[in-house]
Amino acid sequence: MKKKVTKIGVLSSGGDSPGMNACIRAVVRTAIYNGLEVCGIMRGYSGMVEDDIIPMDSRSVANIIQRGGTILKTSRCKEFFEPEGRKMAYENLKKHGINGLVILGGDGSFRGAQIFSNEYDIPCIGLPGTIDKDIAGTDFTIGFDTAVNTAVEAIDKIRDTAEAHNRLFIIEVMGRDAGYIALHSGIATGAENILIPERKTIIEDIISQLEEKERRRKLVNIIVVAEGDDFGGGNEVAKVIKERLPLLEVRVCILGHIQRGGAPSCMDRLIASRMGYHAVECLLEGRHNVFVGIVNNRMNYTPLNEAVKKKQRISEEWMKIVKILAS
Repeated sequence: MKKKVTKIGVLSSGGDSPGMNACIRAVVRTAIYNGLEVCGIMRGYSGMVEDDIIPMDSRSVANIIQRGGTILKTSRCKEFFEPEGRKMAYENLKKHGINGLVILGGDGSFRGAQIFSNEYDIPCIGLPGTIDKDIAGTDFTIGFDTAVNTAVEAIDKIRDTAEAHNRLFIIEVMGRDAGYIALHSGIATGAENILIPERKTIIEDIISQLEEKERRRKLVNIIVVAEGDDFGGGNEVAKVIKERLPLLEVRVCILGHIQRGGAPSCMDRLIASRMGYHAVECLLEGRHNVFVGIVNNRMNYTPLNEAVKKKQRISEEWMKIVKILAS
């Protein structure tokens, strides 16, 4: 029989994403509504190891739903992935009376939660807080919608100046292992090429397309590149194009961490609130060691040990759409 959870610890781990504060707010207020106590664990797993744990109440999460980042801060903690570090973390949780955890992060955070829960029988619920949308088992991740809209707004502005000067712009967006931000922002802005980690970049094809478009006098071109593209990112792609097409004016714009910040979109606030509420419901119902996602607008619960093994895949349909619409 599973132990009854009476006090929850909530933390954000790994990269920050817009909507994390909305999620923390939902966890805290849902827990309090159901008569549970809540503690905020600062700086992710580092706060567990170093006993940086604070009590939270409804006022602790007032006026944060519209803010980007995370009020609990975040970090990556090497110590937690060592047995000694996890033992220290457990002792600190025990000292505070915490007997359930809600972890907001990506697959690395879920991996740590799975190991910790197996060793110390602390029920854990994972919530997908990552702008990359690279976790299988959910149609949405907290922060993706805001990040991709930030990229779209930036690319639209860049297209204006590209058109004014008849230039090729290569725009690098975030996505070290996943190309969803590049894919969605590229389609939404009419990019002529979209380069993503999931597909091998054939530079000869891009050169041929640019030569053909030059013959058609289509001089304004946008190429969106995920930072994890196998060719090496925006600067490397630009280097080869400049060498092969010296008459073409080429500019590179790396959007970088601007995509992580800013006020979360309505979509991100809604899914973060919904997921945070259901994370607490899971702990109350005894549904432990899962991550909470949304599939076809219904809640979906994936065991943590499965979540860390699977990646969200980009469908062939999306790639076909890119090819047809960019022609």
